[in-house]
Amino acid sequence: MPVAFVPFKGQDGSSQKISDIVQADLERSGQFRGVDASGQALDEASRPDLSLWRQRTAGSMVVGSVTRLADGRFDVKFRLWDVAKGQDLGGQSYTVPQGDLRLASHRIADFVYEKLTGEKGIFSTRIAYVTKGGNRNTLWVADADGENAQAALASPEPIISPTWSSSGQQLAYVSFESRKPVVYVHNVTSGQRRLLANFRGSNSAPAWAPDGNTLAVTLTRDGGSQLYTVPASGGEPRRLTQSTSIDTEPAYSADGRTIYFVSDRAGTPQIYKMNASGGNPTRVTTSGTYNISPSVSGDGRWLAYIARVDTAFKLQVMELATGKVASITDTTADESPSFAPNSKLIVYATRLQDREALMTTTLDGKIKARLAGQAGDIREPDWGPFQKQ
Repeated sequence: MPVAFVPFKGQDGSSQKISDIVQADLERSGQFRGVDASGQALDEASRPDLSLWRQRTAGSMVVGSVTRLADGRFDVKFRLWDVAKGQDLGGQSYTVPQGDLRLASHRIADFVYEKLTGEKGIFSTRIAYVTKGGNRNTLWVADADGENAQAALASPEPIISPTWSSSGQQLAYVSFESRKPVVYVHNVTSGQRRLLANFRGSNSAPAWAPDGNTLAVTLTRDGGSQLYTVPASGGEPRRLTQSTSIDTEPAYSADGRTIYFVSDRAGTPQIYKMNASGGNPTRVTTSGTYNISPSVSGDGRWLAYIARVDTAFKLQVMELATGKVASITDTTADESPSFAPNSKLIVYATRLQDREALMTTTLDGKIKARLAGQAGDIREPDWGPFQKQ
């Protein structure tokens, strides 16, 4: 959809170029392209000459203003126009401190996305990821475009497998600070954390059930790596799988009824699914000899995972209803796919020009974007849920 993003009046006096952030968000979704809006001075109170914008091939346009208030906060206002129909589609205003100008921009992008597509926008959501630099491992929480990253935890020991709760208030992850893998739950707002799983042997690969009351984990307490569930408040684990193989990397379906996981019970790592309460698994991936890291879309239609193809590790997307698989990247070191909460984008880590990179891609692979990321070895992104307004 062609959209004109007119530079917001007064935005040069703020630390963020609101219209540029909104445009970047919407273009990254793969459903919008910017139309030249240079030389135009408009704000949310203007009545634009829509015939001019039709000549510029704009289907819609976003206008607005940024005003610094006496108390140092900023008043951000915007309006969305349907150029083709000549309709005012409405607008909103946000009064925010300077540090929230990017969040206001993302919320504007959410508004525009929902008005023009009928579906909820994901630009004000958050992602978590891990970096390793020297002997420092850091767990970051960032905006969905990778900007505004805040360190949630730093440790000289590895941190792996961050995963968001459905409320967006908690992250579970694995830390090696006890010289073995242990699962913690971290409150993102308060910074407080608690021990969830520190049983004999290895404790790894946490996955939140959608209701937030339970986590699936991989434990070796009874021998080999097997799947268990643990109450989110802590307590005795309940064993789900009964195999002599390695069963790991659980991932819940959005309705909470199914767990996808990785097992080598057929001789090589493949993705299986089973009832969330346990039972006989069925195999999901049938091609190739190495398929790991399952992630299920919120609408239940898609499974993203990593396959080894020759010597490359590549992001795959399977349509679950048909089993049809598409390989959607040109890179060779993809890892850790995670769906956006609207099921339209995937975030993953990879290598580009010999550097670690955070990327998003549309499900068809046609629109990819590199996100801002902290320096170091970037690993294991996980896309958080819709934000509670």
